[in-house]
Amino acid sequence: MARIGIIGSEGRMGHALARAIADAGHDLSGGVDQGGNTANLAEASDVLVDFTAPAALEGNLHAAVGAGIPILIGTTGLEQRHHAALDSAALAIPVLQTGNTSLGVTLLAHLVREAAARLGPDWDIEVLEMHHRMKVDAPSGTALLLGEAAANGRGIDLATNSERGRDGITGRRAEGAIGFASLRGGTVAGEHSVILAGEQERLTLTHVAEDRGIFARGAVAGATWLIGRDAGRYTMPQVLGLD
Repeated sequence: MARIGIIGSEGRMGHALARAIADAGHDLSGGVDQGGNTANLAEASDVLVDFTAPAALEGNLHAAVGAGIPILIGTTGLEQRHHAALDSAALAIPVLQTGNTSLGVTLLAHLVREAAARLGPDWDIEVLEMHHRMKVDAPSGTALLLGEAAANGRGIDLATNSERGRDGITGRRAEGAIGFASLRGGTVAGEHSVILAGEQERLTLTHVAEDRGIFARGAVAGATWLIGRDAGRYTMPQVLGLD
């Protein structure tokens, strides 16, 4: 039985995590939200799970490093400076950061990388995602994760080979580019499709999230997997034994 602490315990994911921890037979060591004492929570836990906001990341990492325990980060919208902080923390503790904790999405990303590696650049790749009306960042962290998987398969850099927010006279599609489209509305938990479009044929790989609980269950699986690992940065594919 692991003692799991939740950072962001009063949010929707926080409540889903509490249920998933109980369902998995682990112990909820406590939770904090904005203004809470993360250092005390870390001292009482075997691992922390963070689904808060980018602005809170460095403080949460500091608490985990201070207690010498692993942390799983599910926060999206991270920038380069946040990844630098993650790299620094990973010198001292196990850190797993991901744009999506769903085990199904983790496998989807693996399949996308394999497909992109085996199909040539004449197959155009588009990533389509839809989320609820309250989501504030776009493309979603999962869409970017899938785009990175496609770019890795192709051996290219996503940042310099992506097309986003097409509008007006955009010119023809750049060869080898990875396109993104974001839809928002209703209460959609998350839908992602990666479309590989070739000459006279099209392959679509899709994942549909029907309930937020799938992310919580995956996060609990990833968090408990981290316990006892050496310091370093880890990924969800490693949790599934894919890498």
